[in-house]
Amino acid sequence: MSDVFKPDGLPRREFLIQAAGAVSAVALLPTILPAAPRPREVLKVGIIGVGRQGRAIAVELGKLENVQVAAICDNDSARLKTAQGRTQGAEAIEDYRKLLEKADVTAVVIATPTHQHKEIALAAVQAGKHVYCECPLAHTPEDARAIALAARGSKKVFATALEGRSNPVYTLARSFFRSDAVRAVVSMRCHNHQKRSLRTPSSDPAREKALNWWLDKELSTGIPGEVGTQQLDVIHWYRDAYPVDVSGYTATRLWDDGRPAEIGDTCGCDFGFADGTRMQFEATLANSFEGKYELLAGVNSAIKLAWTHAWMFKEADANRQGWEVYANTQQFHKDEGITLIADATKLASQGKLQEGVGLPNPPTYYAISDFVRAVSEGKAPAAGADDAFRTTVVALAAHKAAAGKTRVEITPEMLKV
Repeated sequence: MSDVFKPDGLPRREFLIQAAGAVSAVALLPTILPAAPRPREVLKVGIIGVGRQGRAIAVELGKLENVQVAAICDNDSARLKTAQGRTQGAEAIEDYRKLLEKADVTAVVIATPTHQHKEIALAAVQAGKHVYCECPLAHTPEDARAIALAARGSKKVFATALEGRSNPVYTLARSFFRSDAVRAVVSMRCHNHQKRSLRTPSSDPAREKALNWWLDKELSTGIPGEVGTQQLDVIHWYRDAYPVDVSGYTATRLWDDGRPAEIGDTCGCDFGFADGTRMQFEATLANSFEGKYELLAGVNSAIKLAWTHAWMFKEADANRQGWEVYANTQQFHKDEGITLIADATKLASQGKLQEGVGLPNPPTYYAISDFVRAVSEGKAPAAGADDAFRTTVVALAAHKAAAGKTRVEITPEMLKV
């Protein structure tokens, strides 16, 4: 068996020993779920912004030992009241500056609207807090760069919510993508279908405008930014490369509710890379077919990633390995996918491979766990501010291309912090 099939981080000797067993499928699928972090002392976290994502993060923090959501903050009193009912014991604060003054809160999560990230992130770094910031990093390249520079100057952890980089299944699949299992890249695609307007109604016009900031063309990063950033970063991370140009379009197909023409409910972008390969990003809020996934195809196989699941589809003429005889598979019309299963060693020994398909927690759990681990162990996070800066710049270029139905160049200078 060649070294190129060895998953990252698994010594070759251990890999060969595992492959020699009766259930050799586990050689492809090592135990990959990291142990949940457990700080030695209670880590008190403040969440700034308790909309949908902020509340979701609070839920995932609640699963971790020795981690306490000590304070929540939002300038929308109705939303703050709702969140307080779901985070028992957390102090409710309307001004984020008051939260940052709390000495016992050593880490903060920034889950506010994108255009508010810069002011809060810079203040959090200045206050000496560990920071976890949602993505995209900012609504302009200048603001994103300012955040990245502040993070570089911080002595604390600054993590960003590029969830693919901490996803155990994505980490496993990446080790195969970067081996001879896939070989030369043929094509790449990001698909994101959901059927919802993303508009939040309110009887108060002023509050509705604030709640629907992402439909304001002066503040919004559009579908490429607000919906696509996570997926675009997966491609960047897998390839260790960023696109050099992007063309796009946007249109309104269903939600004709007065939203600007530049921010439609459907968009498509075509990205070009320096090596001549191309990637398509196609997203809509008007249809839910096939949901959200990324697909990277090479001459030997294709890998499909769906956030809690992943599959590898081997070409008929690709070299076969012994583990494929025992691997768990799923049928997709005429194609058969080898399932990349989390914690497969344990499941195989219990005869429960099929039950273990997919992650037991949502991707946000692994991202926030990685942040807590980085804080408690003094390690670098899986996704830092520099990573988020570059992907944000790409997403903003894609939004510009889609809004103007034009081509936008992405130069190396644009990606420098």
